Amino acid sequence: MSETLDAALQLRLEALCDEGWDLWSAFDAEVRQDNWHPFVAADYHVVQEALIKLRAPGRRFLELGSATGVITIMADLLGYEACGIELDADLVRIARDLAARSGSAARFVAGSFLPSGFVLRKGEDPRLGTIGEAASAYPALGRTLDDFDVVFGFPWDGEESTMLELMRMWGSPESRLLLHSVARGVEVYRGGKLVP
Repeated sequence: MSETLDAALQLRLEALCDEGWDLWSAFDAEVRQDNWHPFVAADYHVVQEALIKLRAPGRRFLELGSATGVITIMADLLGYEACGIELDADLVRIARDLAARSGSAARFVAGSFLPSGFVLRKGEDPRLGTIGEAASAYPALGRTLDDFDVVFGFPWDGEESTMLELMRMWGSPESRLLLHSVARGVEVYRGGKLVP
């Protein structure tokens, strides 16, 4: 860890990650075995390192496609005011249950993380296959994308440009977008540019 965490908090985070992997294994066996589903678990420890580096009092966190809620709950436990948006209502229920068991105040809403009226720029990669289509979740959240200081996404290949464009059009210029990939870990963007 880049920062030493309180031992009790570290234990809570480890238990959360362990339960997250159990939930992922069950989901993979029960759902993904028979039907394609876009949910793939992130590398929780890599994301935790990135969240620790960016945490500060009063920071608001949003996860785009929060699935079982592990990353959003982790952000809450690290002191962020944390919210997650997830297209699959069944996963939202799982995330809410996990938050309750974890003693987390993280909030989850079902719907799309694309704001109403979001349109890609000409020439942008139009793949929304795993992002999906549904009503925008921001009204249910009672916030807009530019209310968040740190936004996290684990895009499939080709969807990075959509998330960058989303932040360019609707996010705060001061917000940081964390994009996680298997090959590159977590990369941090601010104002559409990669932060070294």
